[in-house]
Amino acid sequence: MTAENRPTVEDLVAEYDQERPMRRLSPRILAVVSAACAALSAFVLLTVFQPPARGTQFFLTVFLAAALPLCFLTHRGTLRPARRTTGGRTGGDGRGDDPGPLDWLLAVVALAVCLYPLLDFDGFLERRQLPTVPDTVAGLLLLLLVLEACRRTTGWVLPAFCVGFLLYAYYGGLLPYQWSLAHAGFDLDAIVANLFMGTEGFYGVPLGVAATYIVLFTIYGAVLDLSGAGAFFIELSFAAFRGSRSAPGRTVTAAGFLLGTVSGSGAATAVSLGAVGWPLLRRAGYSREQGGGILAAAGIGAILSPPTLGAAAFVIAEYLRTSYLTVLVYATVPTVLYYLGILLAVEIDSRRSPTRVVEGGRKSALRLLARFGYHFLSLFLIIGFMAAGLPPFKAVVGATVLQFALSFLDPEHRLTPRRLYAALAEGSRSVLPVVATCAAAGIVVAVVTQTGLGLNLATVIVEAAGAFGDDPTVKLCLTSLLAAVSVSVLGLAVPVTASFIISAVIIAPAMIALGVSTPETYMFVFYYAVLSEVTPPTALAAAAAAAITGGSPLRTMTATWKYALPAFLVPFAFVLTDNGAHLLGEGPFTAVAWTTAVSAVAVAALAATTGGWLLGPASPPERALCGGAALLLLYLEPVSIAAGAALLAAALAAHLLRRRAAHRRSRAADPGTAATDNLPTTKGSSPS
Repeated sequence: MTAENRPTVEDLVAEYDQERPMRRLSPRILAVVSAACAALSAFVLLTVFQPPARGTQFFLTVFLAAALPLCFLTHRGTLRPARRTTGGRTGGDGRGDDPGPLDWLLAVVALAVCLYPLLDFDGFLERRQLPTVPDTVAGLLLLLLVLEACRRTTGWVLPAFCVGFLLYAYYGGLLPYQWSLAHAGFDLDAIVANLFMGTEGFYGVPLGVAATYIVLFTIYGAVLDLSGAGAFFIELSFAAFRGSRSAPGRTVTAAGFLLGTVSGSGAATAVSLGAVGWPLLRRAGYSREQGGGILAAAGIGAILSPPTLGAAAFVIAEYLRTSYLTVLVYATVPTVLYYLGILLAVEIDSRRSPTRVVEGGRKSALRLLARFGYHFLSLFLIIGFMAAGLPPFKAVVGATVLQFALSFLDPEHRLTPRRLYAALAEGSRSVLPVVATCAAAGIVVAVVTQTGLGLNLATVIVEAAGAFGDDPTVKLCLTSLLAAVSVSVLGLAVPVTASFIISAVIIAPAMIALGVSTPETYMFVFYYAVLSEVTPPTALAAAAAAAITGGSPLRTMTATWKYALPAFLVPFAFVLTDNGAHLLGEGPFTAVAWTTAVSAVAVAALAATTGGWLLGPASPPERALCGGAALLLLYLEPVSIAAGAALLAAALAAHLLRRRAAHRRSRAADPGTAATDNLPTTKGSSPS
């Protein structure tokens, strides 16, 4: 691949953050779209201080009317690649990858259909039980447009999934009445009215979250990035870790955590980080697959980590009817455990592989903090505002205003009116795929509610787990395993937000029926929905990282799985025992502390298992003992903790005895080596 044809960071972000990348618009069309996106951002910001007098559904109707047409103008309807030249964004005909007549027609129809309810909004709501023919026609058109917008932004799977649910709603009455999933069946008018005229379909909780929390946080992320915070976070991470062979891995991990506050996307963070982090890892001696694994694991941590988390976290707060700050508390300890697992794996890699010390830069971390540390203030302000009881959407607007003011401390990145306009435009444009996804996910939510599918499917799942015995513990373990597999498989095909929403309404009730609390269940589902981005065979974050490093995608996925393993197992601790709730910050401080400490030891045992290292290279039996110890420790019951500690002690004892025996044999075979046994290894060499 020649230099001029090599994909840019922006290309890769577009390719792997969505299945259908955005168009490369010509300057004239881009100006029109940017103006519309900036106006949408301004409208959303205005409603924070002056909520619509006619209620939430009126606001969501206007929001969808503005956002849905833009989906057709910014996303291609086919897989035809964008036309471009080596020197710019436009093709040889100068038109770029502009929308065609059909795209403009769909945009106009979408605008008209979305504005239709506003012609007589009160009467529109009153006709919900007896919709007129124009109501049904408008609703059907909007249904088709939402499915097409979703197809363009996420691919065929989610729209096909929605169509399957619609067919279930219409033909469910034909199922044998003995089946748990059978229902009376609904006619077309009832289905369309529920989707279009109620508060559980297009204008339900998913779209409400996208139109408030998510779009405001994407605007904040754009302001944060354009004010220089993203570059500062990377530079600070490079300056903070230096002087050891594990420093490059630690640097990339820390940078991924900080960059997550800007992007909120696993694939986008992995790609953005890889542009600067992969050269450092390569100079340190990491293989392409190892480097890609670290990049992907650090990137996916962006969706799992406070203070921004991923879009699905806002849905959790809305479904639980709790504050977003509470959701941040839920995520704190699991985030610590996740990054502890990555850092331990990095340390093991530096000992097993011939990595080298690499200088990440000459700047001092303290000097960088003194000069640019103000970029952290807006992040702290979000937490402070929410702790004071301010709603998240007001807290993030306050943080955005503060970051705008702070940008003038850096002449290179000050947000002039032109740059502020660009941030507003980018904030709304980047949320368009989420809007299409959430509107489509509303179809699933509406059908599940209308047909009662959630409770019926929960019964089926619990009965399937009960086929292996009536023991409550066994049933809960099997149900949790089935739920994890189901969410992971679903997440392979649909975006994280849609995966969580669908799983929350059709899978979570099964766990709740067995006594698991709703917060623990939703956090369990959230983690597995996010982890689908590093789950083979798709693993978008790992595939994106492999595109950066040039490594094998499959081996990169395997390496990523090794680094992210704690995130796959720790969620089971949430739901299998009552003590697991302490990992979500629930309960007294002492309980949170001891469960965190035990889980940290379990994560260390997992790292030893996957990395094959204790105090030195670990043998297969020692790794097996560590793996068993980790599983027992994560069960978080006194008996299992004692058994896990015993297994871990046995592994360490066997390891020490084996190393001592090997040392004695080595000395007996070559007494001359005794004097050099304790000499330090040279820089860049692999320890024995």
